[in-house]
Amino acid sequence: MESTSPDASGGLAVEVKRLSVTYGNLRAVDDLSLEARFGEVLTLLGPNGAGKTTTIEALEGYRRPASGDVKVLGMSPLADRRALSSMVGVMLQQGGVYPAMNAKEALTLFASYYDEAADVPRLIETLRLDHVSHTPWKRLSGGEQQRLSLALALVGDPQVIFLDEPTAGVDPEGRISVRSALNDMRAAGKCIIMTTHELAEAEHLSDRIVIMNHGRKVASGSPAEVRSLGDATGNSAGGVRFHASGVLNLDELAGLLESPITELGARGEYLIEGAATPAMIVRLASHLEERGLLLIELAPARKTLEDAYLQITSGTDDPLAANEGDLKRGARQGGGRR
Repeated sequence: MESTSPDASGGLAVEVKRLSVTYGNLRAVDDLSLEARFGEVLTLLGPNGAGKTTTIEALEGYRRPASGDVKVLGMSPLADRRALSSMVGVMLQQGGVYPAMNAKEALTLFASYYDEAADVPRLIETLRLDHVSHTPWKRLSGGEQQRLSLALALVGDPQVIFLDEPTAGVDPEGRISVRSALNDMRAAGKCIIMTTHELAEAEHLSDRIVIMNHGRKVASGSPAEVRSLGDATGNSAGGVRFHASGVLNLDELAGLLESPITELGARGEYLIEGAATPAMIVRLASHLEERGLLLIELAPARKTLEDAYLQITSGTDDPLAANEGDLKRGARQGGGRR
């Protein structure tokens, strides 16, 4: 999959300025501004009803903004939709394939729509669909359908790729193939914008993250920068985590180390609060050795993206908050997404 991007060096691919989208009285997206560049993965995170999917749909040209400006490859997703169609790949949350059509047939058909499509056999191999390439869509597992949906989004060799929950229901082996495909796209200079509820995947794949809540952007930055924003709330997970064999007297050990110790959920795993000084580590190791216990694991207690995400999005109740999917189903009565 070779790059056809006009700028694989990090230039601007998508620009959103003060975007607002409404459903009746609900402002589903509220004054949102963001940018996405070639050669990066930008991930939108947020709880249900945060406005993630609505934002993606506005970028795809399926939602008309109430206000604001949206540019994809310098063009309007609404006014220039025909021109953009061959340069943008879209992965739907579900469906989009005839139930009796198999993976190879669907990809071959979609590839025929483009002057310069990706290589179908290679795409099938990359996303590990070889063993089900002749299996009808309706007989594929949920994870296999997800991987085929991703392949269909990539088959036109697009410059900008929109992915809605790309790893939902995908097994660990399938996730490896999804990561491989997305890493290939990023290396080829493509711009990838995705939504997900799977924070481990977001942390693994993303170059930058935007966290949304009640339609607003509440945090943004690299995964490391977002984790540090969570630390700034005052609930830092600093200290040392360790796993030891046997039972410890925590009061005795806390006195020796001069630091509070908490037993974690798994038996034999503990958190020592405070700075991880060499002297403290030596005292811990000596204490365990004197009692004939093994130090199985020792690591700094690092705040995860999930820790930061939950802190950033908590405690912000909104009287208009509702499940975004329910609102859009009402707004779509009489017509579908396409």
